[in-house]
Amino acid sequence: MSLKRWKPFQISALAAILSVSSAVMLPAAAQQTPAPAAVRGLPDFTDLVDQVGPSVVNIRTMEKVSSRQSQSGLDPEMLEFFKRFGLPVPSVPKQQRPQRPGAEGDEVPSGLGSGFILTADGYVMTNAHVVDGADEVIVTLTDKREFKAKIVGADKRTDVAVVKIDATGLPAVKIGDVNRLRVGEWVMAIGSPFGLENSVTAGIVSAKQRDTGDYLPFIQTDVAINPGNSGGPLLNMRGEVVGINSQIYSRSGGFMGISFSIPIDEAVRVSDQLRATGRVVRGKIGVQISTVSKDVAESIGLGKAQGAMVTGVESGSPAEKAGVEAGDIITKFDGKPLEKLADLPRWVGNTKPGSKSTVSVFRRGKTLDLPITIIEIPSDATADAAAASKEPEKSKPSTAAQQLGLVVTDLTDAQRKSMHLKGGVQIVSADEAAARAGLKQGDVILGIANTEINDLKQFDAAVAKADKAKPVNVLFRRGEWTQYVLIRPSK
Repeated sequence: MSLKRWKPFQISALAAILSVSSAVMLPAAAQQTPAPAAVRGLPDFTDLVDQVGPSVVNIRTMEKVSSRQSQSGLDPEMLEFFKRFGLPVPSVPKQQRPQRPGAEGDEVPSGLGSGFILTADGYVMTNAHVVDGADEVIVTLTDKREFKAKIVGADKRTDVAVVKIDATGLPAVKIGDVNRLRVGEWVMAIGSPFGLENSVTAGIVSAKQRDTGDYLPFIQTDVAINPGNSGGPLLNMRGEVVGINSQIYSRSGGFMGISFSIPIDEAVRVSDQLRATGRVVRGKIGVQISTVSKDVAESIGLGKAQGAMVTGVESGSPAEKAGVEAGDIITKFDGKPLEKLADLPRWVGNTKPGSKSTVSVFRRGKTLDLPITIIEIPSDATADAAAASKEPEKSKPSTAAQQLGLVVTDLTDAQRKSMHLKGGVQIVSADEAAARAGLKQGDVILGIANTEINDLKQFDAAVAKADKAKPVNVLFRRGEWTQYVLIRPSK
């Protein structure tokens, strides 16, 4: 490149380099500025690339065109982008599609990604969304050999998949210890962004235990990850795999400095089950949960905001049989303190179905230890939403509730039966303080000021005892969900 084509800042940089070079020619006494320590400490990834590069593979997927599913007209990189974020693939008008083969029955590219060799006999790990919907999976090694792969199993909940190629003597990766990974540590990724095979990017660990999914505490990094990198390995400076590159935060579809990787210990646990049975078995207790706010924790006497609040209990579930109730705060599982909401589904999910466990719940000022038997989550689990919407039978409304801005009535026997409730009172109208708290007509109040409510008589007594100068915690149910709110007195 000629000097006249260089930009001013490049010429300045050249001048600085020349001045440093000339300084090297001076006597030692004249050289008073040593090289910065940070420069001497920069990592060298060359040996890692030589060591791990042959273990990273490119994955292409093909899909048969059907009469009802014609070509989308999108490039494989964009298809992978939509699949990675769980977005519906847009339909490109036929006249705007590129001219390429795609008659019914033909196989056309449906996505691309990366993967890495798990075992020398041909097991390869990647992301579930990379192989989702594929009729054919093609794995390309760094020596340009191509293999048609068989999908051993894929788990959408963790986005982990295992495929098998017919080969032996392959260079398998080394598995690292995620617990030793530290925030600020250098890491490297190898993959095929936009189809560019064996591209290497590097950065640092930005955070650990980043909760963006039910079953995964992601590793957050600033390593450049783009469409096509999905399924590739995240490596530490010892050349060990510590994660699978899976997601990015992006407003444009490109890299913006935030990437997420599946911790390798979680991925290996899933892959072991996929290789053994082709599916993943998870435990379940049958509760819906939400976070515990600081205000609610203080108002119910829990102290600090911790644990998981039970907002719903499935009928006939282990939780119902164990005596768990909506409004309980689950504080421990098998003796382990529950600091974060996401810990509970992770711990329960990793517990073998049929196991006997214990959940500790905080209920109306007391802690209870409830024995519970874990069951298996059905593979095609779907939420049943069947809330009965019958008109309530007329009953005498409570007058004591009016000081809270409420008008409530007793539940009918039919309502209690349809909602699987022992009792409660239903809100006829909510105004002023109650309305500001978010309560509305049709909600069912199950507790007031840490006192269980079964009928109007108990409701009136609880309201009469409540301190009118302080916020009153109200446990209520709306549809299938149970939640706390605070009714604050007007100033």
